[in-house]
Amino acid sequence: MEPIKLIIYEDRTDLRSSLELMLGGMSDLFLCGAFSNCKNVDKEVSALKPDVVLMDINMPEYDGLYGLTRIKDIRPATEVIMFTVFQDDEKIYKSLEAGASGYLLKDTPPLKLYEAIKDVILGGAPMTPGIARRVLERFKKAPADRSSEFNLSKRETEIVSLLAKGYTYKKIASDCFISIDTVRGHLKNIYAKLQVNSGREAVAIVLKNKMVDLDDQ
Repeated sequence: MEPIKLIIYEDRTDLRSSLELMLGGMSDLFLCGAFSNCKNVDKEVSALKPDVVLMDINMPEYDGLYGLTRIKDIRPATEVIMFTVFQDDEKIYKSLEAGASGYLLKDTPPLKLYEAIKDVILGGAPMTPGIARRVLERFKKAPADRSSEFNLSKRETEIVSLLAKGYTYKKIASDCFISIDTVRGHLKNIYAKLQVNSGREAVAIVLKNKMVDLDDQ
């Protein structure tokens, strides 16, 4: 398997250097660029063709929300994980609605960040637990549970609910006492039943149809 091609957008020089050092040293990641803002995002993404972008939000001139929008227009297959200090609802929802595949705060431990990058390639939707809770809260007044319409098994419902709560494949496997390959197999079936192609799309359907127990956090 080829290394995951990664680009970092982060305006703080010290943090950007730390991320470069940490993530660039992983054998299964290939850091192909690190930039201080999204001024030239069109050119950079078109030339480097990243699999994943780690995107700060608050950057000078051209910020992360602008960059996210341009990336999804130019290269929809690129997964974008927002990596920020912002926890306000507006930025979270704008990011997810614009196509972000994950939303992590900058206090995320290095190993969790590394796992999130790998997980998003497999269709995961990594989110800091507190962020996941906020997203779920938004759907408390959604229509009544229609999960039966999708013919998901009890295990499939459990797994896609954990995905909606921001769990990585590894965490889902651990909590359900199954292998990561088994998690992938279940998610493949779930995507087929929901008629989606990614974890982000599956999570959107799960939330819309109140298939997650909001109090089980």
